[in-house]
Amino acid sequence: MTAPTLTQAPGAVHDALTVRTLRESLLSVLSPDQRNRFVRDTAAVAEQGAAALDTRFPAAGRYYGRGPLPGWAGWSVEDGIRTVLLLRLPARAGDPAAEAAARYHGGDAAERRGVLHALPFLPIGAAGLMLTDDALRTNDTRLIAAALGPYARVHLDQYRWRQAVLKCLFTGIPLHRVAGLHERRDAELARMAQGFAAERRAAGRTVPADLWLVATQEAADVTADLAADRAPYDA
Repeated sequence: MTAPTLTQAPGAVHDALTVRTLRESLLSVLSPDQRNRFVRDTAAVAEQGAAALDTRFPAAGRYYGRGPLPGWAGWSVEDGIRTVLLLRLPARAGDPAAEAAARYHGGDAAERRGVLHALPFLPIGAAGLMLTDDALRTNDTRLIAAALGPYARVHLDQYRWRQAVLKCLFTGIPLHRVAGLHERRDAELARMAQGFAAERRAAGRTVPADLWLVATQEAADVTADLAADRAPYDA
């Protein structure tokens, strides 16, 4: 008789400590009235499920503000609120990846950005890649930057990740916004970045000041070092 196979549930990229840090950051900037609303809204989502998001998710910016969220580069307060609302969905509400996709495709640019920021917090494994792929096909720099956060660092394959980094260079997104840049840059990306720089110079156009982060010999050496480390195991 064959032993049953246990399937591990998809995990989130971020841990509980990061979730708590996000909530604390939000509470630090919310007024007393907003804090009370926050408690009511999260409780409603936990009790009622996805139906409670229908009005609360789109209205996050209006009720809680659209300013920057302290300690979270590239995040606004509404991004943090939308992330916590998605996290409060009860397990019985169904597939969190499907709910995230519904909010993404049914929302405006701000709501889509909120979903992209929420992806590493959700227990969906690689199921959110269709959303990062969609964002990376756009020319909306806010969506592209949000799509290249910790979720893409873990789940996006190297080929698509390189193309996304190159798109940042094309669209003027600072490379420091790309999560895991120093760990994932490689010789192929360096070659692509050098070609991009040559094309820009030939056309008389400026080259992004941060291109050196991926186009230098140091970046290419990362791949060589990793290959050398693997060599004893490949023999």
